[in-house]
Order: sequence, then C-alpha cells, then structure tokens
Amino acid sequence: MKKKFDRENIAYVVAFSFVVCAVFVAGLAAANEATADRVRANREFASQAAVLDALGIAYADPAEAAGLYANAVRPIEGAVPRAYVAERPDGLHYAVEMTGAGLWGAITIVAAAGESLERLDGIQIIAQNETPGLGGRIDEPWFKEQFRGERIAGGRVRISAGAEAGGSGAKNPDDGLVDGVSGATRTSQAMELILAKAIARLAEVAGGGK
Repeated sequence: MKKKFDRENIAYVVAFSFVVCAVFVAGLAAANEATADRVRANREFASQAAVLDALGIAYADPAEAAGLYANAVRPIEGAVPRAYVAERPDGLHYAVEMTGAGLWGAITIVAAAGESLERLDGIQIIAQNETPGLGGRIDEPWFKEQFRGERIAGGRVRISAGAEAGGSGAKNPDDGLVDGVSGATRTSQAMELILAKAIARLAEVAGGGK
C-alpha cells in the first residue's frame, strides 16, 4: 500500500509541476509577444540615439531622433564594424562602432569626427560591464562630454590614468588629453585603446574604405 501511495504522490507532483510551469511559460510568452514591438522600438531608438549623440546632433524626443536619423544619417553599406556618414552644414561627418576589452568585459563605443579628423565630434557608450562607481563611470555625462570637440593629436586622444586621473573632466579641448576615471586605471587605459582603434577606423571610412 505504501508503494502505491508513493507512486500516486509522485505522479501528482509531476502533473502539478507540469501544469504550473505551462501556465507560467504561457504567461511569459504572451507578455513577450505583447511587448515585442515596444522592445524593438526602444532598441532602435537606443542605437539611433547613440549615433546622433556621438555626431553632436541634438534631438528633443524619440520621434525627432528618428526623423533626424532618417534624414541626416546613412549607414555605410557593408561596413564591419558598423559605420555611418552624416551630411552637416560644415561637411561630411562619420561615426563608427568599436568594441574592445575592458576590465570585466567588452566595452562598445560609438565615436564620431568630421572628414578632416582634426577633432572628435563626440563619443557614446553603447555597452560596458565595468565596476559600478569606478570604471562604470565612463557612462556618466562628465566623462563623455569632455570628448566633444577634443583635438585628435597624432591619430589619438589620450586619456589620463592612475594618479594623473582627476575624475572630473578635462577643460582644454586643444591638448588631445581628457580626464580618466579616478581609481579605474585599467578601464581608462582600455578606453584609450578602444578610442584609438575607433579613430583609425574613422580614418579608413573617411578615406572611402569600408
């Protein structure tokens, strides 16, 4: 009798677990389907916004960003990694995506500059997994804004690291040097390397290469 009870009990538990799992999976599937369009729209806006921000093209809301992106920015077909060209009153400007190793994982940025490659238009961080409160501060406005209009010297923009990093933002856009994150030497060094690769890629794209 005890063996029969155990078998019936196990069958009940299995059946109950199956039903509960099926209900939850169905609910998650329905929620995913209901929000798929919104998630897709948010991802598209984030991608477009990163390019516009790096290029220094201001927008007020997602709708305006979509319109500006459609009218002013053109993805360069076949470019790997992704690259973009935008026509502005002062000429053509280019933006490229670049990924490199950070301290804890990959860091992906968008960097932009005019055709002459004399100064950066700006940068934007697409993805990073650096330490919150330390290396993760590369995603803060003070860090990103100091690249806007910074002079490119010798094909690069230097980022101070270690004891030289003040962590507050550089004030001189003409020296080709920006402020690294205080206490995040490895992340600051990684950002300099990734940006150097991005600038080299900008030179290739501006020169007509893909």
